[in-house]
Amino acid sequence: MGGDEGVRRMVAGAALAFERHPHLRFLLVGDEPAIGAALKDSPALAAVSEIQHTTIVVAGTDRPSQALRTGRGSSMALAVDAVKAGRAGAAVSGGNTGALMAMAKLALRTMKGIDRPALAALLPTLGDNDVIMLDLGANTECDARNLVQFAIMGAAYSHIMMGLALPRVSLLNIGTEELKGRDEIREAASLLRSATNLPFSFEGFVEGDKVLAGDTDVVVSDGFTGNIALKTVEGTARMISEVLRRAFTSSIRSKAGFLLSKPALHILKVHLDPNNHNGAVFLGLNGIVVKSHGNADDKGVANAIHVAARLLEDDVTRQIAENLARIADTPAGAAGSEGGTSPKRRTSPKSAASQ
Repeated sequence: MGGDEGVRRMVAGAALAFERHPHLRFLLVGDEPAIGAALKDSPALAAVSEIQHTTIVVAGTDRPSQALRTGRGSSMALAVDAVKAGRAGAAVSGGNTGALMAMAKLALRTMKGIDRPALAALLPTLGDNDVIMLDLGANTECDARNLVQFAIMGAAYSHIMMGLALPRVSLLNIGTEELKGRDEIREAASLLRSATNLPFSFEGFVEGDKVLAGDTDVVVSDGFTGNIALKTVEGTARMISEVLRRAFTSSIRSKAGFLLSKPALHILKVHLDPNNHNGAVFLGLNGIVVKSHGNADDKGVANAIHVAARLLEDDVTRQIAENLARIADTPAGAAGSEGGTSPKRRTSPKSAASQ
């Protein structure tokens, strides 16, 4: 029920995702008459979907604490509960980010060895692969242990989504020199350098202007800094698109130039289109929860479901747990020894997805 266009957009995105992943089955949580009407345009999706009815919806303006009190029977809460109960393998929502994080953390709890979950997303780069950045707003303040845990989770995510055997991991900082940055950043760097048995390469610090250069695969930050960096990138992409639009419509000669440049501009548009990178993940929970951008189009929603499917199929939770175990015998092993408790082991089918 979330997102700017609600049911119609989410169902259309699920239909596209089903074409890409025909083994998926869907649990569509929300207003049954509205969902049923939307499914009439997608008979193939309807054949593999179950509807769980509720008219309760978490509003975009609801505070997380308010959503926890009043949204227990909401579409968002029921989707997350389906993951907890094993009725679904992953949940995808286009609704209120803060409420989704609060509900997911309360229902699924953090993995053993993880203190706080982090919000991670893919961003385009000038290199051969996208870059994964985390945390993007779930934790405004982080200590060194949190940053080390984020590095471990981000590397597992990169391994799955990018297919990288040895992802390059960097800490976002105000300089590349070892003495630069806050104490917790420099301490995290020291812990990561001392851990030589992890399946990623720690590259040290990266500055903001190099995040999209393609020189690193995972960028780790606290949520306050990461969210500002993300919004700056998104704003810059929109500014570039608008400047080009104005330039190519300013005169007859410019319009002629646009026709000649159209193939190149199409490549630029595809590269900067946020729908091609839609699907932020709450890493570190005992279950998979993916946040779709509220204004994502059909393709964007489908991409968010694709992210959920990939993480489920390649068992990102297991990979993070294995990497945490590897670091346990090093000085960095102090990172996350007080993680949350795990719910009982679930035996849900890997192909189940909750929307």
